[in-house]
Amino acid sequence: MNKFGTQDMVAPLRRVMMKRPGSVMSNANSEQWHYAGTLSLERLQTNHDGLADRIRAASAEIVFLDEDIAELADLVFTHDPSLVTDQGAIILRMGKRLRRGEPNVHTGFYQRHGIPILGTIEEPGTVEGGDCVWLDEHTLVVGVGFRTNDAGVEQLQQILADHGVVVQPFDLPVFKGRDACLHLMSLISMLDHNLALIYQPLFPVRLLQLLEQRGIKCLLAPEEEFMSSGGLSVNVLALAPRNCVMVSGFPATLGLMQAAGCTISTFHGDELCLKGEGGPTCLTRPILRST
Repeated sequence: MNKFGTQDMVAPLRRVMMKRPGSVMSNANSEQWHYAGTLSLERLQTNHDGLADRIRAASAEIVFLDEDIAELADLVFTHDPSLVTDQGAIILRMGKRLRRGEPNVHTGFYQRHGIPILGTIEEPGTVEGGDCVWLDEHTLVVGVGFRTNDAGVEQLQQILADHGVVVQPFDLPVFKGRDACLHLMSLISMLDHNLALIYQPLFPVRLLQLLEQRGIKCLLAPEEEFMSSGGLSVNVLALAPRNCVMVSGFPATLGLMQAAGCTISTFHGDELCLKGEGGPTCLTRPILRST
């Protein structure tokens, strides 16, 4: 089996990078890091272990980042600092300044595990992984907002152009402002190659039209649960087509996906996800997906 390769959001997850929360996160200044209050290390780790158990149950291998680096409290959200393709990893550059040191950690990880570096986003460009969604192996849609800018998208286009990938940018709304975390993946989760969960009121019109043109059916996430969760009700990780995991506590959204033929497992994310502003997709960097 290959060690890496994923230009897909829903093919069976085989290998994934994760980082178990440590004292750096639990001791972080909650106001500075935009967490919803003081965090309990025990609860953070229990929440994270619950997600890891669901991923292992799907027969995926978890490869952990062991670092717990001072001043990198968000390192647990491994999805954002890099992007894995079939040719290697792209090291991104974070829009959130407090996270600027994380891509270096990912670079070291890929070097240790024999995964080539395909390219690196350089200043003044910024791209965060949460803004990048594969519609298929040749189409990467990217949200442009407070975390990802035009210069970053242009560099990403240059890196991927020679590999047959079209990178299409779409503007994101202001919503709660530059300090809050609103990624494109705050508004969409792919559940299957032809099925997505979206929050339509904030969704880019041109992207909605593209999904319709591609024959991708959109389930419309309930507004009340989206707002009460800070968008995390839409944050759903596909372990395989229509086999997904999400944070518990959102029965209307859960029922919507089940009615569409999805099998959904849940985990408690009260501390790590709801207070830390990151769901199961944010907590995972897929390294290998394959049938």
